[in-house]
Amino acid sequence: MKSQPQPGSAVSGATKNRHVGRLSCLPVAGSIQPQPSRCKPALGWAFGSVLGLALSLGPVQAQEARTNWPQYVLTPELVLPLQPPGRVRFDASALLLYEGGLVTVRDQEPTPYRIQIGPGATAATLVPLTNWFAPDRLRRLVPGQHLELDCEGLAQDNQGRLYLCDEVHRWILRCDPRTGQVERLAIDWAPVKRYFGADRNASFEGIAIGDGRLYVANERTAPVIIAVDLASLKVVDHFVVIPHKASLWGTHYSDLSWWGHRLYVLCRQHQVVLQVKPHTHTVEAEFDYAAAENCLGYGTFGLLGLMEGLAVDEHYFWLVTDNNGLARQGTKGDSRPVLLKCPRPDRRSDGAGVRSVRPGPAADGGSGPKH
Repeated sequence: MKSQPQPGSAVSGATKNRHVGRLSCLPVAGSIQPQPSRCKPALGWAFGSVLGLALSLGPVQAQEARTNWPQYVLTPELVLPLQPPGRVRFDASALLLYEGGLVTVRDQEPTPYRIQIGPGATAATLVPLTNWFAPDRLRRLVPGQHLELDCEGLAQDNQGRLYLCDEVHRWILRCDPRTGQVERLAIDWAPVKRYFGADRNASFEGIAIGDGRLYVANERTAPVIIAVDLASLKVVDHFVVIPHKASLWGTHYSDLSWWGHRLYVLCRQHQVVLQVKPHTHTVEAEFDYAAAENCLGYGTFGLLGLMEGLAVDEHYFWLVTDNNGLARQGTKGDSRPVLLKCPRPDRRSDGAGVRSVRPGPAADGGSGPKH
């Protein structure tokens, strides 16, 4: 089984300071009450999903470079459901910090949504950004054909252009929000194609852009992080990073984020975020959010991770669930995705949130995953 959160790391006080802090122009709103007493696991759903995952997993890669790094516990100060337009099911599959706010995407459609949080709100409102990745522009990429996409990641470059990764076709799409023009990047994936399997649901799952590179995560079965030079559109690197924390179901990358010349990797089944120095493949810190997720009331009992969106800045980690239509226990069928805002414990001077520093052999600066 997965290693459990250590005593004292639960989010029992998460709602007490829910009005502390803000994301630029977005005011902080009310919070969902954690539900540790209502976590009656949906065992049938969980067992079936776990069995399916276990049968689909290939060999787990060994991380080439292991070193010492601090481990922290993330405790949310804000836990808020996201309200989509109408009654549509909304599986949030990415997060992006954009112009002082947050943007997410629903995996079944390419239109991103701005997350609007009003004063005293009990839910954030999702507002579609219809000039981004407009369907009529996308259809021009495959004229006369039905276009099926599974949108799993958002990013932005220093020119303001927006990027979306598609899991079905392994496409990276780029949109200029000023003109609405959309293009598919002609990336040669040959150097890493051996990691690509036939499962269209184990493909690209998160992107980030920084220091002239686009990073895309190959989700699972053969999890690997691929670096592409944005100028040449050539694959220039690939590597694997694995948390110290154990996970029975192996490594599943579910989103990437970039801040301060560092890559942040969301590891869904480990329920942690890794801070990575990408040019050396060095893990510098590990942030555990398991207690916060397990208290949301989805009844997964820590067997399955549901986080699929990550955004990071100087002060906060932002996380969002893709709960695949699963309702939270005790909510009369509330299956909306949930947003978590977690202060960075590594920025606190009092050392609160530090769990431990785990020993390991010195890093050797490996060049990529081995099989």
